[in-house]
Amino acid sequence: MDKETLIQAEKVLRAARLKGMKIATAESCTGGLIAAALTEIAGSSDVVDRGFVTYSNAAKQQMLGVSARSLTEFGAVSEATAKEMAYGALANSRADIAVSVTGIAGPSGATKSKPVGTVWFGLAEQGSAPIVAHMVFENSDRSEVRSKTVKHALSMILNALDV
Repeated sequence: MDKETLIQAEKVLRAARLKGMKIATAESCTGGLIAAALTEIAGSSDVVDRGFVTYSNAAKQQMLGVSARSLTEFGAVSEATAKEMAYGALANSRADIAVSVTGIAGPSGATKSKPVGTVWFGLAEQGSAPIVAHMVFENSDRSEVRSKTVKHALSMILNALDV
């Protein structure tokens, strides 16, 4: 884990503590790296409630309640799926805020409309409308896509905590 990511994770934890909030993550393409960044910081257990690694569609449905319709109609890498993953993480945890990521880290799995580096982000907070973001990390290898995804997800949480 690079120093920049750890600094960002510390900022997220501090902000959540100030607000008295707990965090959950729902991760596909990052395979748990967002939760890993947060829990790399000693004492993070007062803020991090849990992380869901839902790499398969079945896991997205079983653990987070992502609808079969969204997966069939829009695909695992879509706005609908990211939003449902974030809501599902919130509903299946004791968290006040949840971030989700689903994307194509590569090198395979891409389509013409969803190239390698395509990532959808979801952010759900108790009592607020969901936030969804879409990024395409072009010219990035698998490791870079995952690293940039973690940083963007942490940034979204920090912005939502607005401290």
